Amino acid sequence: MSKAGSSPTETEDKSQIKSFHMKPEEFRKHGHAVVDWIADYYSRVESFPVLSQVRPGEIRASLPAIAPQQGEPFAALLKDVEEKILPGITHWQSPNFFAFFPSNASGPGILGELLSAGLDVQGMLWATSPACTELETLVLDWLVPALGLPDKFLSTSTGGGVIQDTASSATLCAILAARERATNFNSNREGCRGRLVAYTSSQAHSSVEKAIQIAGVGRENLRLIDVDEKFAMKPEALANAIESDRKSGLAPFFVCATVGTTSSNAIDPVPQIGKICREHGIWLHVDSAMSGTAALCPEFRYIHSGVENADSYCFNPHKWMFTNFDCDCFYVADRKTLIQALSVLPEYLKNKASESGAVIDYRDWQIPLGRRFRSLKLWFVLRYYGIEGLQFHIREHVRLAQKFAEWIQSDARFELAAPVPLNLVCFRLKTGDEANQRLMDALNRSGDLYFTHTRLHNRITLRLCVGQTNTTEPHVENAWKRIQEESANLRLL
Repeated sequence: MSKAGSSPTETEDKSQIKSFHMKPEEFRKHGHAVVDWIADYYSRVESFPVLSQVRPGEIRASLPAIAPQQGEPFAALLKDVEEKILPGITHWQSPNFFAFFPSNASGPGILGELLSAGLDVQGMLWATSPACTELETLVLDWLVPALGLPDKFLSTSTGGGVIQDTASSATLCAILAARERATNFNSNREGCRGRLVAYTSSQAHSSVEKAIQIAGVGRENLRLIDVDEKFAMKPEALANAIESDRKSGLAPFFVCATVGTTSSNAIDPVPQIGKICREHGIWLHVDSAMSGTAALCPEFRYIHSGVENADSYCFNPHKWMFTNFDCDCFYVADRKTLIQALSVLPEYLKNKASESGAVIDYRDWQIPLGRRFRSLKLWFVLRYYGIEGLQFHIREHVRLAQKFAEWIQSDARFELAAPVPLNLVCFRLKTGDEANQRLMDALNRSGDLYFTHTRLHNRITLRLCVGQTNTTEPHVENAWKRIQEESANLRLL
């Protein structure tokens, strides 16, 4: 018998136990292949149509209808990605992607995500991985002074930050905290009674409406406030709506102001809105999902004017800070309210660290219990680029958008449909909706670039957003050239 109490034969038998797992050396080999594939993809991304050209159902039809009974070689998986999956990809990382708002990845962000996947921690509690929690707290604190946000959002004060998946989740959490504060935490026990009323502008993101539905407040209790000629919320209209609701026996409890609306990048007058909210004891949430990153540059920090009066704030590094999706930074001025609104403590989650009160358990700052190690990729991005590097690329994107706006203004056939404060240009042909729709459809079908539309003053408006990681001046110049060429081909001008 061996010292461990087992015979050599028994030890040998155990080493031969059957396993279908990928061995470390196999992982190393295939991991290199995947990284090589991604690097090659980025080097050739401009060779693909930006907008996928497949028909509905085409990708599924090319794949087996049932799962394989036996495992397949890893090379076969990567081959199918290249031949069957890639045709169905709309290339968000193409420098010719100008649609929606970007989801701009970067090398350090991708590698940080890879490490997060490899460690695969579940960071619901400080105890389940202290580094997951403490790094997140640190990185969110870093960004407070970097963006010119008020100190009350620091973890060392009464508030703090947490990484959500998207701004939609941040808005929902803000509404739930506001709801509980307004009802003295009774609505969690008894449900809503139909008296709570929320407010946002008619140009706000649809996630506000969805969050109001999910929170049980009811869509009929969301007031969409009129906007001015710049598509920003009218403070006087907000004040009038609040006063009217109070007179009707309702309870105004939540306002969402937007810094950079999706349709036109309009900036709501947060200082005036904040004053109204303070006067009435209403929770103010500021959604700066797209534009918040611009505040890394001192010259754009004016967009955060008035945020000192906000109860909560969010922005998305996954939109314009080169941190791959998903990553939203959500801040609150009073973390106790958020935690009390969202905390449920079953016996199996109790532990000495949490009970000590000396740690943060981020499970109480979000809707789901489980959470990923998202801060790792954000930490990598901040350290690799530094604030200086991020500022350089943000300034360049804004410069290119302003240049594109100048080209639009210099051509009598086009017009700007909204102001251009940062990196989104809203424009249109003067010849009407049909012409603009045909122009956009033709350009998107070509695969040369991809951009999307909205409606402003009930007219189709084309949107060109400069924010993809690798977009440079030649890409914007080519976009303008292709717009002019396609317009001429369609005889729109």
